[in-house]
Amino acid sequence: MPDSPVPESQEPAAATGADFVIVTGMSGAGRSTTANVMEDQGWYVVDNLPPQLLVSMAKLGNQARAEGREIKIAAVVDVRSQHFFTEFEDAVQHLRSTGWTPQLLFLDATDEALVRRFESVRRPHPLQGDGRLLDGIQHEREILRDLRSRAQIVVDTSGLNVHQLARKIAPLFGSGDGPSLRLALLSFGFKYGVPLDADFVFDMRFLPNPFWVPELRPLDGRDEQVSAHVLGQSDAGEFLDRVVGLMEPVTRGYHSEGRRYVTLAIGCTGGKHRSVAMAEALAQRLRSDRIETFLVHRDLGRE
Repeated sequence: MPDSPVPESQEPAAATGADFVIVTGMSGAGRSTTANVMEDQGWYVVDNLPPQLLVSMAKLGNQARAEGREIKIAAVVDVRSQHFFTEFEDAVQHLRSTGWTPQLLFLDATDEALVRRFESVRRPHPLQGDGRLLDGIQHEREILRDLRSRAQIVVDTSGLNVHQLARKIAPLFGSGDGPSLRLALLSFGFKYGVPLDADFVFDMRFLPNPFWVPELRPLDGRDEQVSAHVLGQSDAGEFLDRVVGLMEPVTRGYHSEGRRYVTLAIGCTGGKHRSVAMAEALAQRLRSDRIETFLVHRDLGRE
């Protein structure tokens, strides 16, 4: 099944103190989960808001501000017609002109992942019509292509369950206080595909595979025995040191450029042993007052 490539996101959603987040993306890519996470973090969430009502929503928010209430708005927008694009751009410009700091978050997933999700719930795609499920997905992808290219952040949800997606979304929209960079350490298996939203990808297949050690095979990289085996390899320590060193100028550069969110994807064959152990070790080494790290082990349990 053909998949559309995910372009590099220019600026993460929480990086510039966004107070009006427009959540959109492919049907089935996780808009509802994202809305729930943001609501839990104190955002006023409006689901399925037509794009032409964004300005009206901003006016209501301004009334609340005039009464002295702090408010952050998240509007989940379902854009299925190219007719809305001009209105959408005008609405974003209006938000900026009236004192809001809007950010566009686009949730994406591969065609294969979306087909699997729709089939699991036995529902047709909203744009499927009389055609196949894949026809509806590809039609929607084409409609959203331009909008997606304008997003400040694109999140690929292909290999994430609802809990993993929630863990990935939550740091984007929390309080602006605290660490200047939120760093996601994402372990994965190459045989399940490279994460499309990764800023950096590191390949752990240069290290011996614990899979071939009988007593380690049923364990994973979070277990002490596996971690010791992986990190005890002669090149593992040097690799760990070099990645930590690499992140020092990256952190400074991201701070100066206004970026606050980065994903480091660490892969091995199946995403169970080497990548998990190294992601755990990197999270410990990179965590500091300036960097908040969190872990997502995408492919654990898939073998």
